[in-house]
Amino acid sequence: MRAIPLLTLVLSGWFVVPAHADEAQDWLKRLGQAEQQQSFQGTFVYERNGSFSTHNIWHRVQDGKVRERLLQLDGSAQEVVRIDGRTQCVSGTLVAGLGDSPNNAARALDPQKLKNWYDLAVIGSSRVAGRSAVIVSLTPRDQHRYGFELHLDKETGLPLKSLLLSDKGQLLERFQFTRLDTSDIPADKDLQAGADCKAVNLEGDKASAIKAAQVWHSDWLPPGFELTSSSARKDSETKTLVNSLMYDDGLTRFSVFLEPLNGAKVTDTRTQLGPTVAVSRRLTTAQGDMMVTVVGEIPVGTAERIALSMRTDAAATKQ
Repeated sequence: MRAIPLLTLVLSGWFVVPAHADEAQDWLKRLGQAEQQQSFQGTFVYERNGSFSTHNIWHRVQDGKVRERLLQLDGSAQEVVRIDGRTQCVSGTLVAGLGDSPNNAARALDPQKLKNWYDLAVIGSSRVAGRSAVIVSLTPRDQHRYGFELHLDKETGLPLKSLLLSDKGQLLERFQFTRLDTSDIPADKDLQAGADCKAVNLEGDKASAIKAAQVWHSDWLPPGFELTSSSARKDSETKTLVNSLMYDDGLTRFSVFLEPLNGAKVTDTRTQLGPTVAVSRRLTTAQGDMMVTVVGEIPVGTAERIALSMRTDAAATKQ
């Protein structure tokens, strides 16, 4: 992990900090634009919880659409195809952390918003996959989110390397290119899904999703997080309707899943795999007992507080 030496900050003087912050904002703007404007293909490694996987990626921007295909090279040929950030099909179970929710649309980074919740700074330069990079750090201003270290390609602004760091500087997740080609635009055959890539239903129950967003709310959220989307789908095993609410601070996301228990006996749980935490809590509401599960790359204490803060507008829940 690369950190900013304290002595360097002290000797450099307070007046240079805004310049570094402005430069960092400019690079984050380039990053947001690059992924919406730049075609590329390459190979990257992904690390979390002490395990590694290798993946090929094809990313093409054409006629106003961003089409992307990820293929895992370790073990079975697991893959995912996305168009404009929305998952079209999935083969197997892609490594946790790489497969976003099916209805997550692509989003642009907003440095002006991010600087309210993160300290932004350019802290140096590096070389990744044979390409020169600038290092941008995003240090959280509170204990409710993790920090990032981004190594951005000086030529295109694309992320060559990304480190997710705990408040103690521990590495929680790594994404890093080993090969990146920005000159050879991916062909149609490169973006064609394999025969085992199963289509994802993007529709769901829209009426129930809207209702869930209207009925459920949280008495407490970490500063900066806002409700960005909701969905509702029937669980394939229990056949019950599971509502989900997604929250976002402009960089980090977490989801809240709400499922009626219908008399089922369950226990509260909390698990963590690398940076991803899943906390489930039983809540009693006027409509019956519910299981509330919070999943995301946030600290476990934050996830537990969110789970216990979920309420219905119809009546206050009782824990």
